[in-house]
Amino acid sequence: MFEKYSTMGYVHAAAGVERKTLVYGTRTLMTEFRMQGPRTLSAHAHPHEQIGYLMTGRLYMSIGGEVYDVQPGDSWCIPGDVEHQVEVVEDSVVIEVFSPVREEYLPE
Repeated sequence: MFEKYSTMGYVHAAAGVERKTLVYGTRTLMTEFRMQGPRTLSAHAHPHEQIGYLMTGRLYMSIGGEVYDVQPGDSWCIPGDVEHQVEVVEDSVVIEVFSPVREEYLPE
């Protein structure tokens, strides 16, 4: 699969959060999140391993109870079923990869 850059295809994910699935395969899926700050996203967990990279902005991220001050260029890996939460300090763009594929993130 190959996908050219486009500003189309973003969907509402939560208040102040847009999500776009960039590409996906049989075992992984890559997503871009655009988040407006300041706001706090609910703590949650899911069975998917989640690897992320902060492109722009600033976040405070809690992973399994440990809090990180996330700045552009920082990255993370969240094992499946580990509770995590994000405080969006300022408008931010995040790229994340999920494995296995999050079926609910597949484009229609």
